[in-house]
Amino acid sequence: MLKFIYLIPFFFMTTLLSGCSDNEVGNVSLGVFTTKDIKLVIVEDPIITGVSCHIAHVEANLDFSDPSDMSIACRQTGPITLPMIANIDKSKGGEVVFKTSKSILFKSLKVRRIYDAENKTIIYVSYSTIEVQGSHKHSLSTVPLWGNPVWDEVDSLVNK
Repeated sequence: MLKFIYLIPFFFMTTLLSGCSDNEVGNVSLGVFTTKDIKLVIVEDPIITGVSCHIAHVEANLDFSDPSDMSIACRQTGPITLPMIANIDKSKGGEVVFKTSKSILFKSLKVRRIYDAENKTIIYVSYSTIEVQGSHKHSLSTVPLWGNPVWDEVDSLVNK
């Protein structure tokens, strides 16, 4: 019993620090007797600033590693311009636009942007990585440029 008294400040600080994320917009408890919560965070694309992604992921306070479960939803929340599209990586692998640690054991959550030129759509995929092995858990969201003023202009980027 005496050992648990020493852990109270640790539990208190861990709980306090877990709520300190600048981009957290929501928190859903998974139960009174669990240390796991669903954290809802907002991530803005650093190049295509007219796109915002909401990510829901499980955070396991007091565990060494958070589960790899997550989902993502991305929407256009501002203007998307031709210079923005011109400045993104258009390779099949795209580029990582967001990364956060999920454990002290080299596990991370990443969001990668891939551009589908044929369908004029921006694809965002969230996935978990462990540096020694991959994870099959992932989630996908798309932002079509249809109806956007840049729709007719992006064809000129295909040949670049």
